[in-house]
Amino acid sequence: MNHSERPADLLKRVTAAAVKAMSNRPELEVHFQASGASATEEAVNLPTPSGPPSAEGITKLRGVADALALRLRYHDSAVHRRMAPSGPDGHAVFEALEQARCESLGAQRMTGVANNLDFLLAEKCRAKGYGGITERDDAMLPEVLGLLARERLPGQNLPQEAKHIVDLWRDELDRKVGPQLAQLEKNALDQEAYGNLVREMIVALDMMSEAPAPSDPENQQDSAEDDPEQGQDQNQNPDAEMDADGSMSSESGEAEMSDDMDFSTEGFDDDVMSGDGEEEPAGPTDWDDRWPRNAPDDLALYKAFTQAFDEVVEAEELCDSEELARLRAQLDQQLSHLQGVVSRLANRLQRKLMAKQTRSWDFDLEEGVLDAARLSRVVTDPLHPLSFKQEQDTDFRDTVVGLLIDNSGSMRGRPITVAAMSADILARTLERCGVKVEIMGFTTRSWKGGQSREEWVEKGKPKNPGRLNDLRHIIYKAADMPWRRARRNLGLMLREGLLKENIDGEALMWAHNRLLGRPEQRRILMVISDGAPVDDATLSANPGNYLEKHLRDVISFIENKSDVELTAIGIGHDVTRYYRRAVTIVDAEELGGTMMANLAELFDEDTPAAGSGASRGRRRAG
Repeated sequence: MNHSERPADLLKRVTAAAVKAMSNRPELEVHFQASGASATEEAVNLPTPSGPPSAEGITKLRGVADALALRLRYHDSAVHRRMAPSGPDGHAVFEALEQARCESLGAQRMTGVANNLDFLLAEKCRAKGYGGITERDDAMLPEVLGLLARERLPGQNLPQEAKHIVDLWRDELDRKVGPQLAQLEKNALDQEAYGNLVREMIVALDMMSEAPAPSDPENQQDSAEDDPEQGQDQNQNPDAEMDADGSMSSESGEAEMSDDMDFSTEGFDDDVMSGDGEEEPAGPTDWDDRWPRNAPDDLALYKAFTQAFDEVVEAEELCDSEELARLRAQLDQQLSHLQGVVSRLANRLQRKLMAKQTRSWDFDLEEGVLDAARLSRVVTDPLHPLSFKQEQDTDFRDTVVGLLIDNSGSMRGRPITVAAMSADILARTLERCGVKVEIMGFTTRSWKGGQSREEWVEKGKPKNPGRLNDLRHIIYKAADMPWRRARRNLGLMLREGLLKENIDGEALMWAHNRLLGRPEQRRILMVISDGAPVDDATLSANPGNYLEKHLRDVISFIENKSDVELTAIGIGHDVTRYYRRAVTIVDAEELGGTMMANLAELFDEDTPAAGSGASRGRRRAG
């Protein structure tokens, strides 16, 4: 041991060695970075320890590292790609149980690994707020099945924080898939046999896509003959990626795993089994007139089956005043310890912005306002030309900032709570500086399609119907509304049952268009999300990449053809593959500081380069 080695460096070195040994890959490269954890066949990226290592921080880091290493050791990606179902629900279940299998195989052999994984799982359940959930929600079924699998497989214990949510589902799942759950342990060493059991469970729960089973060689061959490129992508893609929930995608060739690697159903890419992801959705409809006239052709290809049930609603319209007050008090209580940290960061941002607005003057000029400090020069040398001053034009432009917060179900618990408080503090800070702030949220009115889907069914389920859920876009704070009036509204994000599915593309264009209608010179839109767009009803009736393709088209339009400046923060999910200016954070606790830092960078970019000789003799007034 090198006694001069810093504790953080020692932790990195020991963790890297453990990952190599556990994955049985001595040549594996292990890197530490600020963004989320990820793994490929050649390298593993882990979050950089911040500050002096604490016992909890070390255990959490080891848990993430162990989960990645066990996935590399016990997971055969070729078998996985061949067997994984293509539908979003079935795929999420398949991924959750495969990760549980890999972790179990390592945990039953190594007690220390089991302890690390148990701690990490308890932290996730606590962050998701599982202890406070009182009603069953179909969208959480993949997460619950993953927890049930861990309960049945040896090596891991179900944390206290997860027992309540599992008990809500236990009787029904034991009745429907009890025999398969009972056989998981017996087949854990055989990935293919284990996968067949999981597929039986998916069928029993009616979550299997109508597409032919990927494990049927004849179906695979027929599919490849119909579409050679699709067959090749499905069966031979060596660059599969494991997203934040442990699911496989074909976007970047990395196997990503964050704090929420097992639980989020929004983390996986729905074009995994849809060939090269370039299928074109159905043709244009009257939805097109929502886009600006110079929108790209790709946006016109997206449509909604009906807009009759969509709503844009003020936050106070969704619950009464007393409930809003109660939810706001709950928000303040949960994040009392965080407010001080974020407030200090907000104060730094405020000082930066106020400095930009400070009046300043150019001195020693030949014309302008007579400089009182130079009066003696006027008397002693009346012919001296440099006795005047002139106020500079401020370089701080009139600005409005829009915050668009993902209100989907996977944000439940700690992420949405931190997002609400961070937005609150940011609004208060920018208001002091004369910067208008608009806070918006997006979700749907129903799970798995609402009245829109019912109307589609009544009309005979026409093919490629477009979006099949009822949008709910929420205005928590309008740009012209003072912070004191909007303060209670942010508590609405904690309301049970509000957070459902997320259709990001339409929400992003909605928020963009609201900012375009503002009179300010500069418009900034910040998106806070924890996953890719997911709506089961829409994805089951359209190409698998339908929502994601539309999101990419909207982002491309805003970044390349709009005056609105776009930035994004991903919570436990890599959003850098969507947005040009983006950052990914592993822990929701980092959100407040990241928001402040991102905005500070944007305002720094707005500062013009140093001027020419006109800046000579410049100093601050006062």
